[in-house]
Amino acid sequence: MSIRFFIRKIFRALLTICLIVTFIFVALRLSGDSALLIFGPDADSESLEILREAWGLNKPIWQQYVIYISNVFHGDLGKSYLDGRDAVEVVAERIPKTLSLMWVTAAVTLLIGIPAGIQSALHHNTKRDRVTMTLAVMGLSIPNFFLGVLLILLFSVTWRVLPSAGSDSWKHYIMPVITMATAEAAVFARFTRSAMLEILNQPYIRTAIAKGVPWKKVVREHALPNAAIPIVTIAGFFIGSLIVGGVITENVFAWPGVGRLLVTAVANRDLAVVQVTILLIAVSMVTANLIVDIAYGWLDPRVRDLRSEEL
Repeated sequence: MSIRFFIRKIFRALLTICLIVTFIFVALRLSGDSALLIFGPDADSESLEILREAWGLNKPIWQQYVIYISNVFHGDLGKSYLDGRDAVEVVAERIPKTLSLMWVTAAVTLLIGIPAGIQSALHHNTKRDRVTMTLAVMGLSIPNFFLGVLLILLFSVTWRVLPSAGSDSWKHYIMPVITMATAEAAVFARFTRSAMLEILNQPYIRTAIAKGVPWKKVVREHALPNAAIPIVTIAGFFIGSLIVGGVITENVFAWPGVGRLLVTAVANRDLAVVQVTILLIAVSMVTANLIVDIAYGWLDPRVRDLRSEEL
C-alpha cells in the first residue's frame, strides 16, 4: 500500500471527525437555552445573563464556534457547566469502566459468534445448523434495553443472585455483558456462516479435496483464512455497535461509564462534556474503521491494488 493511500484515508478520517464535531456543536446550541435549563424556569433574567456571559453563550453561534475551535487547538476542550472541572477530566475518569465492559463483551462475542458460525457452516442443513441460526435470529430480535430489563427482573428481582447496578465486582459484569454480547454474537455467527459457506463452494476448495488434502487441513489452511476477509469488514461496525449498545446498557445497569455520562450530560445540557464525549466516540469509530480498511487491503491484495488504482 502506497503512502498516498494512507494519506488519503487519514485525511478522510480527520474530515469526518471535523464534520461530526461541527454538527454536534451547532445542534446542541440550537436545541435550547443551556442557562435556562441549568437554573430552571424560575430563575431571574439577571442570573441567566450572568451565566450566559460567563460561558460565552450570549455570543452568536459562529463566534462561539470560532472560539471553541481556537481553544481546541490550544488543548482546551472546555469545562463542565455542572462542577467547573475540565470536560476532558470528567470524561477521562469514566473511560476505564467503559473499556473494561467493552473488552469483556468483545471477547465473549468473538469466542461465541465466530466458532458458532464456523460450526454451523461445516454442518450445513443439519440440526446443529438450524438450532444455531434459530438462536442467532432470536438474539438479533431482542432489543438491548428489553433484554437488560428482563435479566434484572429475573436475576436481581426474582432470584436475587446478581447485582442490578454498579461495577464493583465480576458479578456486575455478567448481565451487562450478556445484554451486549447476545446480538453481537448473533451477527458474527450469521456473517461467519455465510462467509464460510461461500468459501467452501469455491472451486479451489473442491480441487484441494479432490487432491486428497485432509478435510481439517482444507478448513484450517484454505477456508478459514479466506473467510476471515469478509469477517474483518464488520469489525468496524462491531466497534460502533459496542459503543451504541454501551450507551443503552450502561444506563440500564447504572454502569458508571462514558455512555451513562453522555446521557446525563445531554439531559443537563452540559455542552462541554457532551462535545468531548462525542469527540471521543467519533475518534474511536473512525480509527476503528480506518484500521479495518487498512487490514482489509492487507489481507486481500486484490482490494489493495484496486483501491490504489482508484487513488
